[in-house]
Amino acid sequence: MSFAIIETGGKQYKVSTSKILEIEKINAKKGETIKFNNVLLLNNDQNTEIGSPSIEGASVEAKLLDTVKDRTILVFHKRRRKHSRKKNGHRQRHSKIQIMKILAKGGKVIDEAKIVEKKKTVKTEKKDIKKVQKK
Repeated sequence: MSFAIIETGGKQYKVSTSKILEIEKINAKKGETIKFNNVLLLNNDQNTEIGSPSIEGASVEAKLLDTVKDRTILVFHKRRRKHSRKKNGHRQRHSKIQIMKILAKGGKVIDEAKIVEKKKTVKTEKKDIKKVQKK
């Protein structure tokens, strides 16, 4: 199983194809392809390549699934004996991405995600037929 270690948003992530993860917010549209060029380590079944600090020419491609908010963190300030209090809430924004390709030097594909289409089951087909008949 091949994987890579990338750096984005000041953090390092171990990624493999088809993996879904939340990273710091990226300014891109939903469904857009994002390319991470700061690859620190590449590993496939045969060998491991370590960068110093990063591997030149290697990249990881991901698809932006959504931009979401984290849970609320309460920020409370109180000054003793002054009747002064302040309460704020904060929700950090994250980007949810899915790793599609891991590319080595020269654009050679190490691993690629397999896109699986959902097949309609008999139950969903019957529901679709009933909706059409009601109209």
